[in-house]
Amino acid sequence: MRYSINIPNFGDFADARTVAKAAVAAENAGWDALFVWDHVVHDKTARRGQPFGDPWMLLTAAALATSRLRLGTLVTPVARRRPEQLARQVATLDALSGGRVIFSAGVGGPIGDEFGSFGDVVDAKVLAERLDEGLGLLSRYWSGQRVDHDGPHYRVRDVELLPATVQQPRPPVWIAGVWPNRRPMRRAAAWDGVVPLFKTASHGHPPAVDEVRDVVDYVREHRGTQASPFEVVVGGVSPGDPAESADLIAPLAEAGATWWDERQLQESEDLHRLDAVLRRIEAGPPGYRARS
Repeated sequence: MRYSINIPNFGDFADARTVAKAAVAAENAGWDALFVWDHVVHDKTARRGQPFGDPWMLLTAAALATSRLRLGTLVTPVARRRPEQLARQVATLDALSGGRVIFSAGVGGPIGDEFGSFGDVVDAKVLAERLDEGLGLLSRYWSGQRVDHDGPHYRVRDVELLPATVQQPRPPVWIAGVWPNRRPMRRAAAWDGVVPLFKTASHGHPPAVDEVRDVVDYVREHRGTQASPFEVVVGGVSPGDPAESADLIAPLAEAGATWWDERQLQESEDLHRLDAVLRRIEAGPPGYRARS
């Protein structure tokens, strides 16, 4: 089991210097990764008046301030970005960090806010098509090889984007989706990890062990005979007591989870406040480590 800290890209964390401070604290306290949200507005009514930071600029500051911590978004809506621009942002951060990037992707949302506010498509099926096609292009761009592509949403003519990512054949790609929706889980099975969200557990609330086991079984079924490592990321607010944390996390690990992502409750004002998040970071990750 590995442990990450999860922060939004708004409120106090819209400031790159604040994110760098959180990243340094996380590295010093023994966390394995720092993940930043990738939103432009996110719930316009509730977040109105709050500043937002660009996640790649925030992660650049974190990369410059650390040497070990893995870094990434959780998650990037690929359909909201041009794949070629996104490919360069990720490759640049991967080079700057010495190959520490984890790339997490999904359809994104709230769709009405994140897409509809700007006159973009709000059809989830179309956005899923753009996500799949965009992921394929990203993988090819990151290889440094020449790309020609004719698809329903993107066309590319004789393009070679250099440099390739430090991590080859690409940075790890994790796919997010809401369980029990099956299509995102099938999508995840083709990549390097799954970040299941649950209709029964909102952000910050740990998922039920049985549901995690169901996700793991479903993804394994669709991965077939692939032998490459595959990550399963779950999260929530862990108890402060180490024994209670072990009681929470050990069954999730036994069900197949490989990462615990420490999150604030979405309905809490502490979600976007540095002081509260920094206290949790400095307390260190939950003590549970799965048996090797």
